[in-house]
Amino acid sequence: MSRKPTLHVPHTPARPGEDPDFSYVQISEAGAVERPEINTRVRDMVHLSEDMVRVLDEQHKGNGPWNPHLDEHDLQVGLRHMLLTRLFDERMVRMQRQGRISFYMQSLGEEAISVAAAQALAPSDMLFPHYRTQGLQIARGRNPVDLMCQCLSNSRDMCKGRQMPIMYHWARGNIFSVSGNLTVQYPHAVGWAMAAAIKGEDDVAAAWIGEGSTAEADFHHAMTFAAVYQAPVILNVINNQWAISTFQGFAGGERRTFAARGPGYGIASIRVDGNDFLAVYAVTRWAAERARRGHGPTLIEHVTYRVGAHSTSDDPSRYRPRDEAKAWPLGDPVERLKQHMIVEGMWSDERHDKLIDELRDYVTECWEEACSYGTMTEGPFLDRNELFEDVYKDMPKHLIEQRERLRALDADWDGE
Repeated sequence: MSRKPTLHVPHTPARPGEDPDFSYVQISEAGAVERPEINTRVRDMVHLSEDMVRVLDEQHKGNGPWNPHLDEHDLQVGLRHMLLTRLFDERMVRMQRQGRISFYMQSLGEEAISVAAAQALAPSDMLFPHYRTQGLQIARGRNPVDLMCQCLSNSRDMCKGRQMPIMYHWARGNIFSVSGNLTVQYPHAVGWAMAAAIKGEDDVAAAWIGEGSTAEADFHHAMTFAAVYQAPVILNVINNQWAISTFQGFAGGERRTFAARGPGYGIASIRVDGNDFLAVYAVTRWAAERARRGHGPTLIEHVTYRVGAHSTSDDPSRYRPRDEAKAWPLGDPVERLKQHMIVEGMWSDERHDKLIDELRDYVTECWEEACSYGTMTEGPFLDRNELFEDVYKDMPKHLIEQRERLRALDADWDGE
């Protein structure tokens, strides 16, 4: 009996009012996935794109060949940076709700992806961030005041009021500008990596996008160039299950993992537990060493969950169960690292609570300082004359004339 073709629409596991369902998530046992040598051929480690690299088990112990065996200092630094990122996010969301800033996007539940990677990479490596990787800035030592000022568009705004909030950049910290145009950072990172290789440098590039962005053409353009020219680049996909209100299956994650796209291009690909700080660190370190030694790019899929809303303009209760985050099988990255350190005798609940209080006070101090440079309603404000700068090397005549007319109007206004 013949069967006619039908249109398949990906199925969202659970909608509002239904029980959360994460049965589709393929999870490997902690410590069970092999760690290949960095020069292993792509064809010999295709399984890494389907398995999941995990280090921390249910008892919070580190297991297996991917365990990086970080010392107490490095673990404490990682925990501090994740907590600071979370508390910074918490403050900025609250400020948006109060009307102090116009927009914000938090990384709640995804902090390990950026913080662990920043610790695993060299300070000279170039980072091309996603709009939910503010942990890269924090882990590289960025003063939160700078980030707050950008969200306030005040007199110390690094973008001079020309970008929407959270579109940070930091040349000195080797962090490229966040872009509202999805996936453009992938070709940028590959191009930067190719240039570094041409110049004989040993620095690598790393970029982050959400799983929904893998449906963009720039993803495939970047993958092709990275594979053909064996660019020293790490291409990260943050699979947090939701692209705004669209389930990850609509981006192509229903039948195969997002990491599984890499081997088709001839790119080494690894799927990792994105809420396991140790696993993210180890996989990033492996990929960086592979790139630095001339063995080409790596695609990393970080399996995680977006706990909060997509942005302050979003209400996730309209498209997923309210209690879905509590059912996420890979837990909370901050809590998991905290418990690991307690199990290893490096930490305690008392020290943890004290650190939270210390960092919360620090974030408050940063906010007060940021507001001293101006807010959305109170000065000091940005100089309007900067509208004419940073576009042309030599300002054309018509802009010079417009600037002079604006200055004349300002002078007349001041004289009234």
